[in-house]
Amino acid sequence: MMKVMMVVMMKVMCGTSSSDTGSINASAEGVSIQTVVNLVGDHQGRLRINNITCGANISKMKAQFSGTLGRVYHLLAGFLTSGMRFALNRRICPALEHAALVHVNSMLQSFPVRSEVDSYIGIDYSLLHDPVVTSRSLDLSFRGMFFELQDQNLTLVNGAVEPQLSHLDRMIYLALSEFFFDSGLFSYFQAGIFHTRITSEKMPRNLEMLLRTTYFGSLMMNPALVDSPFVLEISASSAPKTTIRTSGATVAVTAHVQVMALPRSQPAVQLSSMTMETRFNAKFSMKGKRLAMHADLRRFKIFSNKSALESLALIPLQTPLKTMLQVSVVPLINNFTKRGVRLPLPDHLDFVEDVVQYHNGFIVIGANLQPSGGLLEAEQTTEPAL
Repeated sequence: MMKVMMVVMMKVMCGTSSSDTGSINASAEGVSIQTVVNLVGDHQGRLRINNITCGANISKMKAQFSGTLGRVYHLLAGFLTSGMRFALNRRICPALEHAALVHVNSMLQSFPVRSEVDSYIGIDYSLLHDPVVTSRSLDLSFRGMFFELQDQNLTLVNGAVEPQLSHLDRMIYLALSEFFFDSGLFSYFQAGIFHTRITSEKMPRNLEMLLRTTYFGSLMMNPALVDSPFVLEISASSAPKTTIRTSGATVAVTAHVQVMALPRSQPAVQLSSMTMETRFNAKFSMKGKRLAMHADLRRFKIFSNKSALESLALIPLQTPLKTMLQVSVVPLINNFTKRGVRLPLPDHLDFVEDVVQYHNGFIVIGANLQPSGGLLEAEQTTEPAL
């Protein structure tokens, strides 16, 4: 049952020299509105309202009149309220249809289906199929795939588990599988971003001294290298891999490390080549419409590509190299990832009361939705009059 109260100011002219001013206090009872909205994915993979079926009815209206001629108006109340009820019944559904097909579809057009993340990669949020509507939810399956801007057809095969949602205490849940993150890491790897060069000036002093001690024999064999500065070149040898468990998320990186000396006015001389295996803890958080990540180095190991004996010689370098990564490289990673990636949410809607949950193979972001000022202002300026 729904009851709507309306107050209407009334001015009635009587003859040519007098008028009556008063008001109508009208109430509507038994207002019922039934709508069926058909949602589809358009040719671009964007959610759209295809059509809306509406039925509205006001079963009863009452009116009280004020003014000098109030008694006269009460005699006509039946005719007036019947006319008002008829007019309202005819205008409710057109107003709802206009709101759905114009305002809501306009908002859904702002949905970021395929867009650039930065100068290296983009992301595809297109729908895989039409929405699935149940008695309790609206299920949408997005592609959730990153791609390199220079070669958008080179993508990673999706072998991740299908996320399953069970909680229903928030308005919206967004499940992101390991494939979502792996495709981004793969695209960055293809773009060549996982490469860094660390010179002597950026190394801790004790690390540079340790490098000179470790490769003392090679330096003494070439006098031009004795006072040469060092450089470490670190390049990922394969795309990093994400693992998500209930205990948290980790990112494993295997990289190729070269230790080189830079003699003045001569080509660089390689002193050593090694493999570095690292594992980062990844903590995800929401910043507005964006999902950000903070990395923390947890596991670090280096070994020689040539022999076990050389791997033993590298043991003293383990701790200094790990410290250098924590001081020099990890802050660069976090500064890069703190901006985050925009999630598939239309403009003028914001996440509030969000929470990030970790499951085996995927994370779930639960949140409530709140209209922003832009949407409210658009509704107020374009809403059709009843």
